[in-house]
Amino acid sequence: MVANVLTDLTDWLDEISGNWWFLLVIFAIAFLDSVVPVVPSETAVILGGVAAGAGDQSLPLVIVAGALGAFIGDNTAYTIGRRFSGRFERRAEHKQKTAHRLNWAREQIRTRGGLLLITARFIPGGRTALTVTSGITRQPRAWFAGWVALAAVIWASYAAGLGAVFGRRFKDNHTLAFLLAFGAALSITVVIEVIRHLRSSAAEEGPAPLP
Repeated sequence: MVANVLTDLTDWLDEISGNWWFLLVIFAIAFLDSVVPVVPSETAVILGGVAAGAGDQSLPLVIVAGALGAFIGDNTAYTIGRRFSGRFERRAEHKQKTAHRLNWAREQIRTRGGLLLITARFIPGGRTALTVTSGITRQPRAWFAGWVALAAVIWASYAAGLGAVFGRRFKDNHTLAFLLAFGAALSITVVIEVIRHLRSSAAEEGPAPLP
């Protein structure tokens, strides 16, 4: 059921990706995906890149739309986490396990947070969990905003760039261009996740990050 919905959505996005207002769609989807991690933001940015490669969109504008939507979405997720931080702190006062997990998550994000925020942007669901946790643990807003801005630009440039490469190569077949670009993006995501998993397994185990 979910697969059919996503397929229909992808087909619809492909049909409209050459319109100027598709940039607004990219922005909106990138924003929503940062808060509700079931929206295919990478799909939208890749399609925008394919359209740019075929000459139907501006590649810089596609990147700006995706990065800006992702940046605002990440900060919204942070704000949601920050709003609930008091609840977690009150629970920590009475539950040692919660206090330990809260302190561990705060230290991990503060120590390795910059790289984690960049890496998590390429992992569906992972970015939302990390940005919300950053708010819960009260990471400095300026520090957080700086790193997610960098992460959003890297992510949008990479997704749109992949789409543009294949879009130029297969100008007469947007569907094939998208499938190849999406396959490449998925492969890179899998590699990143495998490396992250291996590094996590090798590192000293600690409490799981807060949701």
